[in-house]
Amino acid sequence: MTDWLVTPPTAEDFTAWRELYRGYADFYRVELPDDRAELVWSWIGDPAHEVNCLLVRDPAGTPVGLAHYRPYTRTLLGSTGGFLDDLYVAPAARGGGAVDALLARLREIAAERGWSVVRWITADDNHRARGKYDQVATRTMWVTYDMQPD
Repeated sequence: MTDWLVTPPTAEDFTAWRELYRGYADFYRVELPDDRAELVWSWIGDPAHEVNCLLVRDPAGTPVGLAHYRPYTRTLLGSTGGFLDDLYVAPAARGGGAVDALLARLREIAAERGWSVVRWITADDNHRARGKYDQVATRTMWVTYDMQPD
């Protein structure tokens, strides 16, 4: 098993992060123009913005996966949770524990910050990821809806 290192990104990681984020967008068939990627990268680098990023690195230090996460308010419970917006590991690094390392670090961050839960959604047909998620989390009964603003 590979010794993975999970860290926040540095400014030098932009190119590698961009390639990983492009892979994530391609998986979900979402166009990701450079200006949008640069905007998200600017959020990640802004300590005042809610979005955070983790990169999982192989033993050579090369980023092979990413996780974008942020806090969210759980009003009914009077608590704060963490929301995992994006999780992606490059195909060549899958199956070796990289995603486990990302999720383990995110669980540690949740404990450090006093979050009551880490929550995420995935596509119904994302069977490989759902197999992993079923091992580390509890599937909820909630159905997600999207409403567009006027």
